[in-house]
Amino acid sequence: MISVDSVSVEFNGSALFKDIAFNINENDRIALMGKNGAGKSTLLKIIAGVSKPTRGKVSAPKDAVIAYLPQHLLTEDNSTVFEEASKAFSKILDMKKQMDALNAQLETRTDYESEEYYTIIEQVSELSEKYYSIEEINFDAEVEKTLKGLGFSRDDFNRPTTEFSGGWRMRIELAKILLQQPDLILLDEPTNHLDIESIQWLEDFLVNNAKAVIVISHDKTFVDNITNRTIEVTMGRIYDYKVTYTQYLQLRRERREQQQKQYDDQQKEIADIQGFIDRFKGTYSKTLQVQSRVKMLEKMELIEVDEVDTSALNLKFPPAPRSGNYPVIAEELTKRYGDYTVFKDASLVIERGQKVAFVGKNGEGKSTLVKAIMNEIDYDGKLQLGHNCMIGYFAQNQASLLDEELTIFQTIDQIAVGEIRTKIKDILGAFMFSGDAVEKKVKMLSGGEKTRLAMIKLLLQPVNLLILDEPTNHLDIKTKDILKDALKAFDGTLILVSHDRDFLDGLAEKVFEFGNKRIKEHFEDINGFLRNKKMDNLREIERTVAK
Repeated sequence: MISVDSVSVEFNGSALFKDIAFNINENDRIALMGKNGAGKSTLLKIIAGVSKPTRGKVSAPKDAVIAYLPQHLLTEDNSTVFEEASKAFSKILDMKKQMDALNAQLETRTDYESEEYYTIIEQVSELSEKYYSIEEINFDAEVEKTLKGLGFSRDDFNRPTTEFSGGWRMRIELAKILLQQPDLILLDEPTNHLDIESIQWLEDFLVNNAKAVIVISHDKTFVDNITNRTIEVTMGRIYDYKVTYTQYLQLRRERREQQQKQYDDQQKEIADIQGFIDRFKGTYSKTLQVQSRVKMLEKMELIEVDEVDTSALNLKFPPAPRSGNYPVIAEELTKRYGDYTVFKDASLVIERGQKVAFVGKNGEGKSTLVKAIMNEIDYDGKLQLGHNCMIGYFAQNQASLLDEELTIFQTIDQIAVGEIRTKIKDILGAFMFSGDAVEKKVKMLSGGEKTRLAMIKLLLQPVNLLILDEPTNHLDIKTKDILKDALKAFDGTLILVSHDRDFLDGLAEKVFEFGNKRIKEHFEDINGFLRNKKMDNLREIERTVAK
């Protein structure tokens, strides 16, 4: 059992949270929830031992292994993917090397009665007891199985890690964590850089193989599938629910309704007492009663209602100008980079008003096809855009294209037209830019804040074909819901490249699957696609076993 004991964190005299305490037991799978800025990532870092609290401590058994995956990795090295993942077993392998070295000394020494000789024997015995108590592991097989589960191909194993993007490097770190079989796994937004199949694999691993887990995630489906406990960080304290995320939402709503009723009753009582004081202050015959009520107010413990994100702006896209019947038509489309073929002889038709999803493993050509539609790359075959096709495009690197010298407000004010200009602060507030923050320059923003700002720009442009490439990576649940509602109401054509199943659910009516150098059309929503895909995966496993 790992315990968080009276942990407090203060910045510049104000408390982020105060006297937080809870225990983490084996098989606990905890969702750490709360609005942005509540302190979730800070608490995770304290449990991981990366940061220290102002007061309090985290206690764990001496031999407990706590593994932590942060949101952003800054590591650099020159190992191959396989070598880097194998570092998960470095302690075990170092133990074996140390044992071999000590045994070699025993073979060559002749001072059998010396104190040094007995010390070496004790060290060998202690190491042997630890080493042979560890279940025998085929290290290479475990590394291969885990890397393949997280989306790496066998061809990737001997490539240097420096050749991979930040998202793929995060998968390598995740592989190292999973291979250690830790007592507690701490994950901060682990699904941001995973495709749908890798998320399913991770879910299965965490449910069936992991011990204790704490996860921060904006992927509601992922959280619901893996967790059995929800801890909410709010207003400097925590609420601990032994239920899944969806059940927690209902209990939190009931808790806040009860708080609101208690708060309203207390405010009425305070008003009555204050009214008596104001009415009879200075009246000699009522002096004692007035003094008694003043003391009553001073001693009263005020009831607080937990903060709730009150931004409820219903964002709407401008009406889509009418396009041709078929905004995108591709025939025998092929894209190669040198000798490498991304996809070959792909044909697809997207009709006006359709909302479709591009899904598949990373590197199978989803973003490549988007770039072909945007005419950013060369290709073989035919690709035709429909009449009067006006594209709004959100690329994965969209945030880096913002003018860094403008303020947040200026960035939106530049493109806002008509009545929407009077609602700029409301729109910014819905995307978590409020108060003085709207005057911050873009260059001062984090990557996630820039992503949200770039998304707002897209929301305000009149288009009839929207192409969004991983738009939800840095958006919290509230903001994703606002965006999803806006996209549902959008009367144009929508292409979504995303691994976020909850976001795609009820939004995409057709799925294009990218894989094995092909693009396969599925006439079903994301849930139907996933049901069939799960069956396909089982058959593939059976075929592999048969071989």
